[in-house]
Amino acid sequence: MPIFAFTQIEVPWALGPPDGRYLVRAEGADREAAPTHVLVFATLGAPTRHRLSRRRRPAAAEPDPTPVTIGRATVIAAAEPFADAAAAARWLATAGEEALAEQLAVLERALHAFRVVTADPYVEPLARERLLVARLGFGAGEEVAHGRWSQARELLPPPASRKRSKVLEPQARLAGVLGGRVPLLVCEELALRARRDLDAGRERAAALQLRVAFEAALDELADDERLAARVGELRQRQPDVVTTAQVLRRELTERERETVSGGLARLEAALRARAASLQ
Repeated sequence: MPIFAFTQIEVPWALGPPDGRYLVRAEGADREAAPTHVLVFATLGAPTRHRLSRRRRPAAAEPDPTPVTIGRATVIAAAEPFADAAAAARWLATAGEEALAEQLAVLERALHAFRVVTADPYVEPLARERLLVARLGFGAGEEVAHGRWSQARELLPPPASRKRSKVLEPQARLAGVLGGRVPLLVCEELALRARRDLDAGRERAAALQLRVAFEAALDELADDERLAARVGELRQRQPDVVTTAQVLRRELTERERETVSGGLARLEAALRARAASLQ
C-alpha cells in the first residue's frame, strides 16, 4: 500500500471550502494529468448555537468565552509516494519549516481559488504565526485522508525574537491613529495587499497592486521633507513598476520579478521611515 507524506494544520476559524477531499493539479496542467496533491478540509470544534425563537436571551454579567470553530486542512503529497516506511521515516526525521512552507503554499492557492470563485473577499489567508497546530507525517492514502497516520510530529512555532521596542512601536502608533493624531495612508494598505500577493506567488497580481501603491505613495508622501530622498527613489523606480504591471498574459521574467520585489521593499522601507519619524 502506497505511503504518502502529509502536512496538517489547524486554525481558529472555518477555512472556507466545504468539508471534503479535493484533487490539486499543477497550474496549467492538462485536466487528465495526475494530481500533485490531495486536500482534505474539515471543520471541528464549536457547537451549534441554537436560536431562541421570538425571545431574546439576556446576556450574562460575566459570560463564558464562546467556543470557536477549528478549521483543519490536510495536504497530502500524492505525486511522490515513499518507497517504504523506512524512507518515510527518514524524511520525517529531517523535515521541518521548509517542508511546511511548501505545503502551505498549496493550501493558500486553494483558499485563494475559493475566495475568487465564491466572490468572498473575507476568506482568511494563511500565515505561519496564526496556526494553532502544524503537523508533518506519513501514512497510507486512506489513512491520512481520514485524519490518521502511521507517524507524525508537531512543529513548534518559531520563537518570538522581537525586542521590546519593536513590540511597543505599533502600540504607540495605534494609539496615535485611534486618537486622531496620525493618519493612515492609502498606500500603506495597498502595500500590504501587494506583499500578501507576492508572498503567495501571485506575482502578476502583486505587480498590479504595487503600481497603484506607488501612485498613492508618490502623492501621499510628496510633502514630507523628511522622506524626500526615499520619494525620489520611488519616483525613479515607478516607470519600471508601471511597465511590469502591464504583463497580464504571461509569467514575469526574473528581471520583472526583481522589479516587483525590489520596488515593494523600497516602498515598505519608506513607510517604515515615515512611521519612525512620527514617534
